[in-house]
Amino acid sequence: MKPAWLKRLPPKWRAHAVRIGFNLHPAFRGAGGRVVEVAPDLSKMRVRLPYSWRTRNVVGSLYGGSLFAITDGAHPMMLMAALGDEVVVWDKAATIRYRRPGYSAVEADFELPPQEIEAIRAALRESPEIERKYTVELKDQTGEVCAVVERTVYIGLKSHYRQKGGGTCELPIG
Repeated sequence: MKPAWLKRLPPKWRAHAVRIGFNLHPAFRGAGGRVVEVAPDLSKMRVRLPYSWRTRNVVGSLYGGSLFAITDGAHPMMLMAALGDEVVVWDKAATIRYRRPGYSAVEADFELPPQEIEAIRAALRESPEIERKYTVELKDQTGEVCAVVERTVYIGLKSHYRQKGGGTCELPIG
């Protein structure tokens, strides 16, 4: 389930395209986040939330919604790129724990080591759908943790997902 546009690009351009794609996406851009680094194999990303008038709340600290929003989509994108077309990946749940107010830019590092990808492949051989939890710390420029986000990601074999009726979200008309 790698995004179609990403598959069409030569491998050496993919990391750059992912960075640009995230940075131009209206929801991500509106939250103030910027992807500043993507590994060539798409296994690591670094996201930055600058401290500016657009990202501050009424008391002058970083807006909590922006802190939360900059963590959205990174792990699913990295998982789709690593696992290929045979799987469906969705963000299923997320929580944020604020540790301290942010009064400077913060960064979050996302990583999917090869061992994690192999563990997921092994788990999918045992069960057609699994959930994985990923924890990301948002750190300010001094290295202090301002917030911790935990995201639960659904990963399922595409054949199983379709069989159970996933992929449609229809609203009644009338």
